[in-house]
This record gives sequence, structure tokens and C-alpha cells, in this order.
Amino acid sequence: MLFHFRDKFPLLNPYWDKYLEYQQRLELPAKTVLLEEGKVSGQYIFIEKGCVRLFFNNDGNDKTVQFFFENEGLTSFESFINNAPSAFTIETIEPSVVYLLPKQYVIQLMDELSHEPDFLKMMMQLSSMRQTHYINEFVSFIRDTPEERYQKLLTDRSHIVQRVPQRYIASYLGVSTVHLSRIKSKLAKGKLHF
Repeated sequence: MLFHFRDKFPLLNPYWDKYLEYQQRLELPAKTVLLEEGKVSGQYIFIEKGCVRLFFNNDGNDKTVQFFFENEGLTSFESFINNAPSAFTIETIEPSVVYLLPKQYVIQLMDELSHEPDFLKMMMQLSSMRQTHYINEFVSFIRDTPEERYQKLLTDRSHIVQRVPQRYIASYLGVSTVHLSRIKSKLAKGKLHF
């Protein structure tokens, strides 16, 4: 949410510092579930170190929606805001250090920040960035082939390919691990054309 924007908004640092004491710092192994699908999200998660994925179960198969890395934050937003069961599971995929801020303090922080002159503009910028990202992901999933989506990962977000296990990348692209292996093989042989 906001803690990873402290460098962009240094005037708000007193707020960040004030809420540090309410955060729980956890050092976690890979495959630690931070939020289970169907449970209500009551924490905002900030990643200091590591990688986290957001996914859902589709007839026994995991479908990865997004990956999050250092200095990024997340929650199952609809669940967090509306106290509804989460449509997603949030899980570490490598050893990670995360901070959890309970919802009551997130609400308190938002209330305090709302009195700052540039807060609304900052929130609109943040919302716009996230919305644009997810719309682009959605359009790419409809318009582009799995091969094109993988090529975009290599070009635009190579850190995902370098750090995330292949089975999760395949799930993210909507293909089997066998299909992903074929894509990588063709790419290595220079047989994919875009």
C-alpha cells in the first residue's frame, strides 16, 4: 500500500515511523501461506525480502495471478475492504521477510493521512498505476499468445523468470509446464517469431 512509497513522499515519514511498532516482522520459509483462499484478509503485507505469489484454486489447479517482490505491498483487496472471503491465496515462493500491519492500523493510518494536502493525489496515482497494470495484464491474456506473454516477461520483467519456479510461471501464463518447456526450447533455437 503506502509503506513502499516513503522515498517518494518524505514529508509523510513521521506516519511511517509511528506505525512501525504495530507491524509484525516475520522471517518465513518458502511455501508459507499468508492468507488462505476463502478466509477474510485482516492484514496488509509489505515485503522486505523475498517473493510472494497471489493465486486461486481452479478445480484442483493453482492459477497464479501475480507475483510481488521486495518493497512491494499487497493484500486480497476486496476481502480486506469488504470483510469478504478472499478469492485468492497469498503464499511465499522463496524465503521471505515480510511485515504485517493489521487492518485496524491501516484504517487509522489512512484516516490520519487523509488530512495531508497531497494524500488524495498520491492515492489516485497509486490506484491508477495498479489499475493500468492489471488492465494491461488482462488485455495481454486475451490478445497475446502464451509465447508472446513469455517473451514480454523476458523483456519487461526478467526478474520473474530468474527467480520464480517454472511451474508458477506456467500457471501465470495459463499453460502447462510441458508447454512452457516447449516455448523456452523454441525461443532458445530462435524459432519463435513475434
